[in-house]
Amino acid sequence: MGDILPPVVAPVAIEEAKAFLRVDGSSEDALIAGFIRAASGLAEAFTGQALIVRDVAETALITPTWQRLKTAPCVAITGVDAVGGATTGPAFESDIDLSGNGWIRVIDPRGALRVTVRYRAGLAADWNGIPEPLRLGIVRLVSHFHAHRDAPDAGGPPAAVAALWRPWRRLRLG
Repeated sequence: MGDILPPVVAPVAIEEAKAFLRVDGSSEDALIAGFIRAASGLAEAFTGQALIVRDVAETALITPTWQRLKTAPCVAITGVDAVGGATTGPAFESDIDLSGNGWIRVIDPRGALRVTVRYRAGLAADWNGIPEPLRLGIVRLVSHFHAHRDAPDAGGPPAAVAALWRPWRRLRLG
């Protein structure tokens, strides 16, 4: 994923997780919110995709060859800023392919030593746009965390979680 990411924006509402857990009241809200953040981060790591669209900033090398941006799916490349040595912004080309990969290449660095690429990436604008299997996998993992809370019998996450997430998994070679 990109170099600078804000905390994961929850793709599942706390009320949805509490309903699945059959938890009333607010005494466990902070705990459940932490479980949602952890499960969401694991979902993003497993799928190789940002779930909620957010701003990303990534440092890239100065090279005339195309470089793939780390966070996907890329929805917009908003700018490239010079890092060190430049008085004006570098000349660059950018592209987003059909798979949602963002690409950048610096044509003229104009004295820059590196560049920071600013872009937006994610599957959906908010948690309502996340595909249901991804959301259910997150809720199931939250339920697992809640039920076991590092108990000796915790074992690994339920196999159903990986099965729900696998269709959205993006693997990168190299």
